[in-house]
Amino acid sequence: MELREYLLPLRKWWWLLVLSTIIAAVFSFLAVSQQPPIYQTHVTLMVGRAIDNPNPSGSDFWLTQQLANTYADIAKREPVKQATMDALGLTWLPEYTVRVVPNTQLIEIAVTDTDPVRAQAVANELANQLIKQSPTGSGPDQQRQEFIEQQLNELEKGIEETKAQIDQKQEELASMFSARQIADAKAQIQALQDKLNTLQANYASLLANTEQGAINTLTIIEPAVLPEKPVGPNKPMTVLLASAIGLILAAMAAYLLDYLDDTIKTPDEVKKLLDLTTLGAVPRMKDSEPELIAMSSSQSPAVESYRILRTNLQFAAVNHPLDALLITSPSPTEGKSMTVANLAIAMAQAGKKTIIVDADLHRPRQHKLFSLPNNVGVTTALLSEHPEPDGLLQSTQTPNLSVLTSGPLPPNPAELLGSERMKALLQHLAEEADMIILDSPPATVLSDAMILSTQSDGVLLVLDVGQTRRDAAQRAVEGLRQVNARIVGVLLNRVPIKGSGYYYYYYYYSSDYSSHDGRRGSGKGLWGRRKKRKRRTSRQAAAPAPAPSSPATQPAQTSVDPN
Repeated sequence: MELREYLLPLRKWWWLLVLSTIIAAVFSFLAVSQQPPIYQTHVTLMVGRAIDNPNPSGSDFWLTQQLANTYADIAKREPVKQATMDALGLTWLPEYTVRVVPNTQLIEIAVTDTDPVRAQAVANELANQLIKQSPTGSGPDQQRQEFIEQQLNELEKGIEETKAQIDQKQEELASMFSARQIADAKAQIQALQDKLNTLQANYASLLANTEQGAINTLTIIEPAVLPEKPVGPNKPMTVLLASAIGLILAAMAAYLLDYLDDTIKTPDEVKKLLDLTTLGAVPRMKDSEPELIAMSSSQSPAVESYRILRTNLQFAAVNHPLDALLITSPSPTEGKSMTVANLAIAMAQAGKKTIIVDADLHRPRQHKLFSLPNNVGVTTALLSEHPEPDGLLQSTQTPNLSVLTSGPLPPNPAELLGSERMKALLQHLAEEADMIILDSPPATVLSDAMILSTQSDGVLLVLDVGQTRRDAAQRAVEGLRQVNARIVGVLLNRVPIKGSGYYYYYYYYSSDYSSHDGRRGSGKGLWGRRKKRKRRTSRQAAAPAPAPSSPATQPAQTSVDPN
């Protein structure tokens, strides 16, 4: 039940969720459709030459990885950016990212742009400018580098010649027999070996000062290529994300609107807020339906709701007689007058002689609902010292139902309604009718309802679902309780047919009576039994209620309870 209550705002504002999702999807699709395709290319650089060393050490790899992190940070700095723009003649650079491939000495520069040619050029130039930031890129000048290369070439030549001389002396030594010659040859070979070691040491020392042997160097191992296929924008994902955001925002708005809505909507709110029982719920009627719908012979949800209200009022009068019932509402235009008329018709149809007393001496409406003249009525009777309803009651098209209209409107309605003459008039009416239903002004607007509640056996409070504010309902109940009025319950008026709780109940009541072909509800099994139970319930609601002491009232009570 709690989960369903939490989902009620979403069900109530479902059109807002759908509309927001559609709008977000359409606008996002239009936006991404106008965006140009995006291309991406990347260039990869390597720090050092440890990968070329047959026997690299762990320190070499650790050092190059640290250098790679440093160069990746330098590539994002302004000097590299400005140098790249100057080299390419650009005033701005497209978006690019620089990252170090995890656990390697590789640096990857990725450039994203709407122009694939420009993306390729920028990526390669960024790599070139980053190389220039390294020691090898800004190291010895060209003459010094050429001198080192010349010295390396001479050392390579000397090493080769020395090796050849050593090999020649080794061959000559094999053919010698004289001890003196052998000793001289060995001495010469040792001297040549020392010379070879010196040449090799010098060669290694010079080689370390060149790019071939340095660790702090940058080399392009994968240049940027011209991208052929775009990588974005991802239109489906963008539209889906925008739709999800629109749906979430609409859901938040729905809960916010529901939080800000301080109107009464469900019987649970009536119980928690007013500590009153909901005796019935009248669904919202269509514009084509008549106001006095209880006179209709159709089994519509509205007709059944008034019959259910009639039966529940009979149960409420088991311990306390309810001969005079006052019907009021917290505010105007909440449907109290129409409730009075339709409930009176339902009472009269059940065989009870019913009289409607239009005690709303400010804006009377009963004579309009029943198309009756209003030249005489309540005020006419109250002008007499001994008020009697003889000759003032007007009959209606419904048997057992009479109406005492308001009559000419007086300047002092509250004084007339609180007078002893009004009490005497109600006593005379009680002798002629089984049920008196009084229509009064709103309880929070005028004091007339409070005055009439003291002369009635009970008060029925009409609340308009989604319109009656909580504070107004509370003020009306507090005012009635201050004068010790007996509030028998609440009627929820204009309840939406579709929904949960009462909505669900009347929805299936309507669908049950909408079929007259004899096929629905006539089958066997659970579905057929449900339909038969509903028909029995409607017949019991339409029939006169049994006496309170009759055992037959017990099952009827459970069958008409909409909760």
